[in-house]
Amino acid sequence: MKQNMKEWLQQLKDAPAKKPMPILSFPAISLLGVSVREMISDSALQAEGMKRIADRVDSAAAVSLMDLSVEAECFGSQIVVSEDEVPTVKGSIVSSQEEVDALKVPAVGTARTGIYIEAVRRAKEEITDRPVFAGMIGPYSLAGRLADVTEIMLYCYDEPEMVESLLEKVTEFLIAYGKAYKEAGADGILMAEPLAGLLSPSLVEEFSSPYVKRIVDALQDENFLVIYHNCGNTTVQSIDSILSTGSAAYHFGNAIDMAEMMRHIPADTVAMGNVDPAGQFRNGTPESIRQETLSILKACSGYPNFVISSGCDIPPLSKWENIDAFFAAAKEFYEG
Repeated sequence: MKQNMKEWLQQLKDAPAKKPMPILSFPAISLLGVSVREMISDSALQAEGMKRIADRVDSAAAVSLMDLSVEAECFGSQIVVSEDEVPTVKGSIVSSQEEVDALKVPAVGTARTGIYIEAVRRAKEEITDRPVFAGMIGPYSLAGRLADVTEIMLYCYDEPEMVESLLEKVTEFLIAYGKAYKEAGADGILMAEPLAGLLSPSLVEEFSSPYVKRIVDALQDENFLVIYHNCGNTTVQSIDSILSTGSAAYHFGNAIDMAEMMRHIPADTVAMGNVDPAGQFRNGTPESIRQETLSILKACSGYPNFVISSGCDIPPLSKWENIDAFFAAAKEFYEG
């Protein structure tokens, strides 16, 4: 039986003591004793990692791997895989209108997309006490990985029609991919659109938000939510456009002041963020992450629609003593 996710989100907002919702998946490698390379290739390991994390921490929801190379690899991009870092995309596969026109929209299940969908299906069978969200890249960020993350910013000015053609194709794929997650039992998707954080507000309005909105409109209903993530430093300036996507909730990175952002978020809309993933979860100490978590919670305490989270995906080699300290700090704040 599907959970009413709009009710879940409302309960999260109304709760006096809110459970954190960090983007926490890759640190499962240390709980399982495996490498990143092994986990990205095995749906059973991914599902077991999500279950191990859910058993260890009292999070608002479970999140599948936030691996932003999966969809680009599906289109034919070359990826770089290591033992202990999140995979990255190398080079570009389109640089002209002709190449974009010739680019085929892959079938969902191609490359590792089938593994990631199966991982969510398995995780849903194992995790029954909280929602399970699937990680998925956003349209502009996927287009940037296909065309090169730097070059696409220039194409937005010099070849806007080419960028729009590419966005049409990636949006078509992402809608189908999101529907496959939905059919696999996911309660929603956490859509990462980080490259949009490098754009000016007018370019976000043109090349990101309309395509995100099409994905949201195609997928979101009372049983399936889209949470929009953007870790760029221009999100405050672009917030009106970001909110126009109609996403159920929003997640922001540590490049911005979260309390400043909350002033722009409607009172009935949940926003999450933004403890530094690299500086604190990966390289901090239990005490430093406690201080930063408490500081953000205090700064945002006037906003009942705020939920504490990591600023972005928590790196694979982050120390569990730091992750545990983050959850302990949230508990300390609400019980204090």
